[in-house]
Amino acid sequence: MTQQHPTANDYLRRILLSPVYEVAQVTPLQDMNKLSQRLDNHILLKREDRQSVHSFKLRGAYNKIAQLNQEQRQRGVVAASAGNHAQGVAMSAQRLGIAAVIVMPTTTPDIKVDSVRAMGADVRLVGDSFDEAYQYCKQLEEQHGYTLIPPFDDVDVIAGQGTIGKELLEQDMHLDAIFVPVGGGGIAAGIAVYIKQLMPQIKVIGVEAEDSACLVAALAAGKPTPLEKVGLFADGVAVKLIGSETFRLCQQYLDEVITVNSDEICAAVKDIFEDTRAISEPSGALALAGLKAYAQQHQLKNKRLAAVLSGANVNFHNLRYVSERTELGEKKEAVLAVTIPERQGAYLEFVEHLGGRAITEFNYRYASDEQANIFVGIRVSNSDQELPELVNRLEQHGYQVANLIDDELAKQHVRYMVGGRPGKALNERLYSFEFPEQPGALLRFLRTLGPHWNITLFHYRNHGSAYGRVLAGFELETSDQRAFTQHLAQLGFDYKDETDNVAYQFFLAKAK
Repeated sequence: MTQQHPTANDYLRRILLSPVYEVAQVTPLQDMNKLSQRLDNHILLKREDRQSVHSFKLRGAYNKIAQLNQEQRQRGVVAASAGNHAQGVAMSAQRLGIAAVIVMPTTTPDIKVDSVRAMGADVRLVGDSFDEAYQYCKQLEEQHGYTLIPPFDDVDVIAGQGTIGKELLEQDMHLDAIFVPVGGGGIAAGIAVYIKQLMPQIKVIGVEAEDSACLVAALAAGKPTPLEKVGLFADGVAVKLIGSETFRLCQQYLDEVITVNSDEICAAVKDIFEDTRAISEPSGALALAGLKAYAQQHQLKNKRLAAVLSGANVNFHNLRYVSERTELGEKKEAVLAVTIPERQGAYLEFVEHLGGRAITEFNYRYASDEQANIFVGIRVSNSDQELPELVNRLEQHGYQVANLIDDELAKQHVRYMVGGRPGKALNERLYSFEFPEQPGALLRFLRTLGPHWNITLFHYRNHGSAYGRVLAGFELETSDQRAFTQHLAQLGFDYKDETDNVAYQFFLAKAK
């Protein structure tokens, strides 16, 4: 940190005097007409994707680097990042004529590596994770005297991001609430400390991905507290530990913090595209997902609500996953496991009981002469309202039904594997795994797993994310279980025992 605990007035001054407009632009605050009509509120989107590096990170990086003295500029700067911060640092250093070294994990997509190199930075690919890249970054700082440019927990970085708050008030002084994404907390802290000094009646609400909610954890503990692991779908906010200064400011100036899930983020990506034709990265759509959830929870009507679209450096292959999950996030699709009789006409009877609703997906394979388990997607107008009634109706007609709408295993793996029951009884246990996604990663995963136990089921599907996801079944005797569990612990993969998962029992386990 360059200074401990600046006052609110210090931040106000730093934001107002920031030189970010030497490289950044004032981004539009755009009306979202379609979404506004749907939500009965006036929704506006702060288009930080319109920056030259397609992300707000340029602001904080430039403000930090521009404050360096001549000696620091001559020695150069270093940063660790797998994404938007890297591009912000590289462009800022290039504009100011300063040498920059950017350390990126080896898992970083080529498009991001090439973009940073094109800005003149010296890119070093080190380690499979951000933590390994960051440790190497610290070594370079000590060895060469580079100035480390932090991604969020720095006074000048926070002030640079705070210029977004300045623009928001200049563009619309009648806002009722502003929704900001939270990863490490830099943008949320900067906007909140500015807004609350000048127009405290405007709510500033932080939004986190529920699988990387480091601010929620810190607020509960009263201090920054590391998460054991974070989800990587919204990789721009996948931060295990919020910064100490960003936490201090967020705790003091944010009105509320809410969380949203990946499906809700996917739905917000679609909303942005339909209103603006821009394709947001998942973390870029996070604030809008929170706005939608908050408006629904509090039944808001006729309010002026703004969300920050923080970035659009999307990995193109992620769009397949986004498209698949959008309707779940919009609550327009229900996903169910249903047992139906194995006889002619049973499928027709089941559809007739759906009350005219359209089927979006139907997976089935013959299992026995008596009954069949189907994996079915059903179009609904609002799953929260319609699904309990639909499930109750089906159960009244004698169907066994399991609601899979919140079952990640079912949505990630099982829907692509329905019908794969073993032909004989097995002592099978099911595990899900995550491992760093890079060329040859699946082969290394299998080699590391070893040939010690018979694999009875295996599913892998690349969604273009930084981590690969595998579902695997193993034939294990009771006497093998302890040794197998010890082996998994030694491998170092994130894993979870999924044997009791309802979707697995419905479709993949041996029928009892």
